[in-house]
Amino acid sequence: MFRSLEELKFDNTFVRSLPPDTHPDNTRRRVLGACYSHVTPESTPQPQLIAYSTEMADQLGLSIDGAGLKALAEVFSGNRQLPGMSTYAACYGGHQFGNWAGQLGDGRAITLGEVLNGQGERWELQLKGAGPTPYSRMGDGYAVMRSSVREFLCSEAMFHLGVPTTRALSLVSTGRNVVRDMFYDGNPRPEPGAVVCRVAPSFLRFGNFEILAAQENTDVLRKLADYAIATHFPHLGVPGPETYLQWFEEICERTAKMVVHWMRVGFVHGVMNTDNMSILGLTIDYGPYGWLENYDPVWTPNTTDAHGRRYAYGNQPQIAGWNLVRLASALVPLLGRVDEFESALQVYGKTLVSEQRQMMARKLGIGDWREEDEALVNDLHDVLQLVETDMTIFYRRLADMPFNVEATDDQRMAPLMTAYYAPDNLEGETRRSILEWLSRYAERVRSEPSSAVERDGQIGGIRRAKMNSVNPKFVLRNYLAQLAIDEAEKGDGTKVDELLEVMRHPYDEQLGNEAYAEKRPEWARNRPGCSMLSCSS
Repeated sequence: MFRSLEELKFDNTFVRSLPPDTHPDNTRRRVLGACYSHVTPESTPQPQLIAYSTEMADQLGLSIDGAGLKALAEVFSGNRQLPGMSTYAACYGGHQFGNWAGQLGDGRAITLGEVLNGQGERWELQLKGAGPTPYSRMGDGYAVMRSSVREFLCSEAMFHLGVPTTRALSLVSTGRNVVRDMFYDGNPRPEPGAVVCRVAPSFLRFGNFEILAAQENTDVLRKLADYAIATHFPHLGVPGPETYLQWFEEICERTAKMVVHWMRVGFVHGVMNTDNMSILGLTIDYGPYGWLENYDPVWTPNTTDAHGRRYAYGNQPQIAGWNLVRLASALVPLLGRVDEFESALQVYGKTLVSEQRQMMARKLGIGDWREEDEALVNDLHDVLQLVETDMTIFYRRLADMPFNVEATDDQRMAPLMTAYYAPDNLEGETRRSILEWLSRYAERVRSEPSSAVERDGQIGGIRRAKMNSVNPKFVLRNYLAQLAIDEAEKGDGTKVDELLEVMRHPYDEQLGNEAYAEKRPEWARNRPGCSMLSCSS
């Protein structure tokens, strides 16, 4: 059943169930014993709809016709509230780059309310960039177009890649310039402002629990945990000591699966602070993220992290585990015992190993994981670093490699040549090492029972189809997002829509859209926004 904006059904359990900030003014301050503060979004001078997700609108049961586009811009810029909305900013803390940062909270995000669709699903609607809140600290609460385009596109791209993620409904320009120092180097400049409406069953994060534990407010901590279980984990039953442990174990399991998906598609979050970790195991807060183009385990897109590389691609599984330890510490007051949470944390490691092995087996088109596959995968990661290799293209084209015994070296290498940024460097020991691995891989594929029907001179259609279902052809490459930003900053959302359409079908061949699957052009290697990002938005 589809409804107009005015007919959306709001059921705001968060504000109804949990204690609010009793201070009436929207002033920057420390908030104690509260889960949120009531805040009203600011009006914008000239809201203009740049893009919206038809899939997310359908999920909400929202009907949008020509006349409804203007209303969409009005409502999801913060200029107009709908009946049933109860707007607020959430209070939370967090560990940032390994250190406790104290109170953080929704500094530029304002929740409009929780919508129930026709299937009874609960979706929280949240505006990012709609003005200041008590948690804005030194910020102004606004967001710029470049970061908003990136969040809008990546939220939807990740969903279609099959990665657990928050979603995005709309992208609206505000007509307001916002001053930002993009790289914190003393060069601020005005940039076009924007508001993105992001959507999730809940935006609850590890930090919501950490701040209450830090305040030693066990009463409200328990209320929040009970609310989270009853509303978002009802299958666990009535909250209590055993339920709290089962709940934490499920958070560990979901987090492990999410991170394995990140590694599968080459996504680097960029700022895995505990306040950016969802209890639902969803990718949340798209800031200085990036896509691994040439395979480099120590690459991070975040200039703030350029020295320590704490949140580099290869560190993400370890950091997620570290963050879960911080959440466990925050939840200890619910039981008063540490040992049971320590035992529950083992779920993360076990799930991570199991999911990583399954993921790599699927990426390589092999069946059940064997002990010897560990060395095959580890050696592949070494091979990918011998010469600059585009990760996405390599895995996609690996499906086209002939694995029959009679295949020559040149035939094995041919499908992979487009993945190399410097193909002229494929000589000598480098070439021999790559060919040696490809030979071992071909032998491993031939050992699969299912490959017998494909050996007689065929490339392997079954294997290719399976591999192509997990190895995307299209990802939201950093330079593609920047090209869309360049146009959106002029008020033109055409490239945003084009890119969104391509990212809706990342595993399809999409004849005619091959340009979106090409490796990073040389001009983008060191361009801001394509290779370097910061937390500035």
